[in-house]
Amino acid sequence: MTDLNEMLVFARVVATGSFTAASAALGVPKSTVSRKVSDLEARLGARLLNRTTRKLSLTDEGRTYYEHCVRVESAIEDAERAVSNLQETPRGTLRVTTGNQVGFLGPIITDYLQRNPEVRIEVLCTGRTVDLIEERFDVAIRAGTLADSTLIARSLGNVRWFLVGAPGYLKKRGRPRSLDDLKEHECVTFGTPESTTRLRLEKGGKAAHVGVSSRLLVNDFDAIHAAAVAGIGLALLPAYQCVDDLRAKRLERVLRGWEAPVTPVHVVYPSTRHVSPKLKSFIDHLQARMAPPPWELGPMP
Repeated sequence: MTDLNEMLVFARVVATGSFTAASAALGVPKSTVSRKVSDLEARLGARLLNRTTRKLSLTDEGRTYYEHCVRVESAIEDAERAVSNLQETPRGTLRVTTGNQVGFLGPIITDYLQRNPEVRIEVLCTGRTVDLIEERFDVAIRAGTLADSTLIARSLGNVRWFLVGAPGYLKKRGRPRSLDDLKEHECVTFGTPESTTRLRLEKGGKAAHVGVSSRLLVNDFDAIHAAAVAGIGLALLPAYQCVDDLRAKRLERVLRGWEAPVTPVHVVYPSTRHVSPKLKSFIDHLQARMAPPPWELGPMP
């Protein structure tokens, strides 16, 4: 027979990251927490947690079981809210993960905090894909094609890319008129020493991969942007990174007929029945402020 108490204790251990923290959160002895989890594993006939002296981690079985526990816990919370008819305002800590170099999110998050004074936000910017459940994050903002998963995804729009150069560089080296001309230009490209320096560009349904010479190869778009503005070479930059420079004529577009594929941006969160007021309000705020995306406000260069 299912023991909801065991499930909820296990879920709290995973959410807090340790038996000690779960004990404090639940207000019961650590030995009780440990026994409940052991009884649950014995009843299921499967190890749910890998235990070491330093940390706990979920096994594959544990991860699957935890996802179901979260749904059960959310259902219980929903039932309690319905009975008490409690009208909650967004409050508490919201944990967000996103990619690197997303400065456009700063004003959006700041505005959200000003509108919701009882919410506190923690943001992790990283180039890796974070496991929201394993690492206890509420929501992620991700660019690019999403992998198949149980996460719920809502679109925040697309990022366009522009091939650009500084006016001084173009005056000195000339403006490329064709894809072949790019081979005669210095470029600032994104990648690592093991990368192939090729640009993917599209025009009228036709795609081309163009090999270019990298004067600077770096895996940081802030560095690429700074080098392009300084006139080091041509660069392919996301709109949010260069649109203000294009409007101010610090950069100019080249080969306007050719464009890189757009990059979709999504907000994703775990597939649970209950979405907390802080999460729902944050997602709604993101979608409202990203329609259209902030870099598209004003005339496009």
